[in-house]
Amino acid sequence: MGIFKQPLLATLFLLSLAVQGAFVDERFLSTLRSPRPFHALASQQRNRTCIAPSHGDPSLDDASGILSAIQDCNNGGHVVFAEKLTYTIASPLNLTGLNALDLDIQGTLSFTDNITYWEANSFDLEYQNATSFFALGGKDVHVYGTGEIEGNGQAWWDAYPGNKKLKRPVLFAVVGLEGGSVSQIKLRNAPFWHNIVMESKYIAYSGLDLFSTSNNGNFEKNTDGWDIYRSDNIVIENSTITNGDDCVSFKPNSTNILVQNLRCNGTHGISVGSLGQYPERVDYVENILVRNITMENSSEGARIKVWPDSYSEKSESLTGGGGRGLVRNVTYDGMRLNNVDYGLTITQCYGQDDEEECFKHPSKLNITDVTFRNIRGRTNRVFSPIVGHLVCSSPYTCSGILAENVDIRTINGSNLVTCRNLDTKSLGGLNCTEWSKGYNPA
Repeated sequence: MGIFKQPLLATLFLLSLAVQGAFVDERFLSTLRSPRPFHALASQQRNRTCIAPSHGDPSLDDASGILSAIQDCNNGGHVVFAEKLTYTIASPLNLTGLNALDLDIQGTLSFTDNITYWEANSFDLEYQNATSFFALGGKDVHVYGTGEIEGNGQAWWDAYPGNKKLKRPVLFAVVGLEGGSVSQIKLRNAPFWHNIVMESKYIAYSGLDLFSTSNNGNFEKNTDGWDIYRSDNIVIENSTITNGDDCVSFKPNSTNILVQNLRCNGTHGISVGSLGQYPERVDYVENILVRNITMENSSEGARIKVWPDSYSEKSESLTGGGGRGLVRNVTYDGMRLNNVDYGLTITQCYGQDDEEECFKHPSKLNITDVTFRNIRGRTNRVFSPIVGHLVCSSPYTCSGILAENVDIRTINGSNLVTCRNLDTKSLGGLNCTEWSKGYNPA
């Protein structure tokens, strides 16, 4: 069902139209050819080069020199962060308003772990308690290189258990960018999410290496790979992610997105949502294709999570429910699972552990035209013998849920899937049961 009648490669067409200033909508997606690896679209020829300066001393802040180099080369230039240099960043960088600029990262950008300072001075993104070290926005901006961005997240992960309201910075924040790419760089030890794509369009991410793991018992909480929020025409591909939360998350008002060729390890899957968290706010996610994913050692594979129409409390720092909206035309096509808790998840009871209580307050956020196709692999013992959890809050809030060529089994061969309040005839032979062990609270 929906617009994705064949696999597609959106990026080159998407970005070429962005450069031309053309509007891209769902009609173009069905005309494209099969996906294949590619290099992100090159930026236009730049007319000058600026070398970002570094003190070479971790006790000194390089932020002002970096900002000066970027300002000098804005509107047609190329900024180089030199190989083998470490740039210490101890104050926020406002990188909005950029135009026709390349950021060539060959060295290391290292953000300090001064929690008191950053809590008071980072950019407030005004969504889910998120802040950022810097905000990058404008038009025609490309970030690439063989270097890395280091978030020094361990201090934040250690502090979080004692302060669940801690405002942790996103490592790489794209805010209000139209036309651009991020490719090849490494992101390390994000205090919070690795990436947010916010109020942006026509952006491609390719060839990134994301890695955040704790060296002690204070886990790397909320280190999502990508969170897409209020953004349109986004591509994420050819990347590896090792973290402690969603590999990719489609937050409210994400549309026309392709995610392909990812290897996700230790994550919470590729997730739509959570949606419907804020009362009476309208959230929608439409036209999403996720394909050719390897998911290992993760709590989820493919997941859609929606809050019910009642106040629910998932944790001290995450409460909500009562929002409205729509999830429509989402396809997961080609996913290899190994050691996951649940292979498939749909829940309209997010934040509510009591399903019967959830059913008394059905979600106002409908889910329609969702396809799980070509998904295979093994779950672990966490929910055995259940391998998936497809639970809608009412028979009237989900429609067009399809499963094709899905073979997910526990390590002892069971393939039971909890199916409640949805039409099982379209589920392609899934071994449905009313028995529920609950949604995964991860």
